[in-house]
Amino acid sequence: MQKVLIVTGASRGIGAAVARQAAAAGYAVAVNFVRDKSAADALVAAIRAAGGTALAVQADVGDEAEVQGMFATVEEQLGPLAALVNNAAITGPLRDFISTDPATIEAVFRTNVYGTMHCCRAAIHSFRRTGAKGVIVNVSSVAVSTGSPQEWVHYAASKGAVDSFTLGLSRELAAEGIRVCGVAPGITQTDLHATAGAPGRAERYAQKVPLQRPATPEEIAAPIVWLLSPAASYFTGTTLRCAGGI
Repeated sequence: MQKVLIVTGASRGIGAAVARQAAAAGYAVAVNFVRDKSAADALVAAIRAAGGTALAVQADVGDEAEVQGMFATVEEQLGPLAALVNNAAITGPLRDFISTDPATIEAVFRTNVYGTMHCCRAAIHSFRRTGAKGVIVNVSSVAVSTGSPQEWVHYAASKGAVDSFTLGLSRELAAEGIRVCGVAPGITQTDLHATAGAPGRAERYAQKVPLQRPATPEEIAAPIVWLLSPAASYFTGTTLRCAGGI
């Protein structure tokens, strides 16, 4: 029986790479998206064409009711949940903190922090219902330690909250055999930068990275999928830094 995995924000970038790699590793993957149905459907079609199992599920992770509906749909169509990757995140435009609209800050925390918590709560209920020793991987950011001044201070703060949550939740659930880990990417070549209004940002930052280049989504996905695996069975409460030396 295939293990079932939900990947949030999986229609593009790191999330899509996680979905592809997890499907290749034998997971039945639920590809969560909020707006880009065509991209999610294309990814599901590609996974199925390669012999994998996948399902596209629309839900805004910042809305607890929609999260509940997503988990119910996944369990009904794919089976009991084994793992969750909380990848969905937004940044807002590149600005210093004082110029950042409060509504943007609220939206970032709604998706990045509350969304992660809503999905974790639903996953825990699912694991406990079935007795699964499930795994959760929360996608963080090196912005937690750099602070992203003049760009995304609010985003860095949201990911700092995710790191604290990952640690605390891991210790609450460890006795049940449920593992909670994180991966903190550095600068990665995705369309997140263009969405924020800076399409060349990844290349500009490459000179600040000791490895002298941005990561590919596949390079970030690899440790995420590894943390889901039995090879990482003694990892919990750990956030792996995957940032080219930053």
